[in-house]
Amino acid sequence: MISWISGELVDIWQTNQRFFVLINCQGLGYEIQILETFFLKLNTSQISNKNITLWIKQIKKEDSDLLFGFTSKEQKDFFIEILSIRGVGSQIGMGMLNKFSITEVIQAIKTQNKKLICSVPGIGQKMSERLILELKSKFKSEILFEKEKSKDELEIKDPEIIKMIQDVQLTLQSLNYKDKEIKPIMPILFKEVDLLSKKENNLSFENLLKIAMNYLDNVSSNIVR
Repeated sequence: MISWISGELVDIWQTNQRFFVLINCQGLGYEIQILETFFLKLNTSQISNKNITLWIKQIKKEDSDLLFGFTSKEQKDFFIEILSIRGVGSQIGMGMLNKFSITEVIQAIKTQNKKLICSVPGIGQKMSERLILELKSKFKSEILFEKEKSKDELEIKDPEIIKMIQDVQLTLQSLNYKDKEIKPIMPILFKEVDLLSKKENNLSFENLLKIAMNYLDNVSSNIVR
């Protein structure tokens, strides 16, 4: 099972309302369906020699093996939750995330806004009712995640810095740190971004990773004691 992919972006294209990237990862080309917002971002930038990282949901079928890519683990987890609803397929899930942010969908579920849910292609009245009913109890962690976002995080607009922070998260996860350990230190990293930005040449992936690991190691030491 593929969890995430990091590699060189080879090509991007659109087929009807579906958006795709081709990534070269260690000599293999992976065709991945992505969200429209990320596609538009890639489409307006130079793609040659560009490396990207995507969280992957792999769906195996009798005649195909489909890959769906997301720029954050929260998007991937949200997509999986949507697919857990009876009658909801991958394209409805992608269509929902193409049309609305996670926060907007959560708010629609909380307020039982059937009209908004029904505006997603492929979702009718009965399906919207089922989505609202079955997903309402599953959004506690997503709602908590939205509340945990600090003001500093929301103010960061530089895509390179955002990518740097995402890479730190991925690296920590690859080192077997758990999400419940990583999430509490994110506000600290956002504050460090501001401090390091004011010091010439001090803002880097390596420095952020070092800060994150030092904090996590200190927390672990205190727990052991």
